[in-house]
Amino acid sequence: MVLAQSEIMKLITFLFIAFPVFVFAQMDPIQQDSTAVEYILVEGDSIPKTAISLNEVLLLQQLKFDSKDERIKYLILKRKTIKVYPYAKLAAERLTTLNARLATLETKRAKRRYAKLIQKYIEEEFSAELKKLTRTEGQILIKLIHRQTGKTTFDLIKQLRSGWRAFWFNTTASMFDISLKREFDPLHVKEDFLIEDILERAFQDGILKRQEPALDFDYYDLSDKWLKNKTPETKQ
Repeated sequence: MVLAQSEIMKLITFLFIAFPVFVFAQMDPIQQDSTAVEYILVEGDSIPKTAISLNEVLLLQQLKFDSKDERIKYLILKRKTIKVYPYAKLAAERLTTLNARLATLETKRAKRRYAKLIQKYIEEEFSAELKKLTRTEGQILIKLIHRQTGKTTFDLIKQLRSGWRAFWFNTTASMFDISLKREFDPLHVKEDFLIEDILERAFQDGILKRQEPALDFDYYDLSDKWLKNKTPETKQ
């Protein structure tokens, strides 16, 4: 299972084109718990303290949990999301650069050779870190790649390599309950909303650097649906 999972993680490295140094491997553990929001008074009104130094900020509701177990599940999801988000952000940046470079190549052969060289370089420099991801971290990463690029990992592999390769990788991944076709859907999937909530809090706390998503959704609409008189839940 470890070998097969490493192959699944290896395919994701294809989405990342050349970069000098891997900077996300030794991320410090998160100290802040942004599920609690500090407020201050301004002219008789209360606003989140984190909003003061920002030009634009979302007003986040304070999360409530029915039990200790629910809170632990959320914190585990938070740790995993913050761990893999930088990979998804980098994927979006590198995909833009890759497409720009491929557009300058005139023949399919030249494009295939370039893509192969990049894949080999990344696998040598980067795949060791991705292989350390757990199955659930890998699935969250696949969701976030869709959030940041607007395309599923399956479609990206199909676009950059071939439909057959995308099919084969997805078939292998499905044996371990991972789908490369998985989309990020915070409107209909509660766990995806919680991931979005975690990201927003991490952006405002300065834990992660914001990159606008390729998908179109409104955080307030999501909050109204999932948090109004409800408590957070996560999938097993």
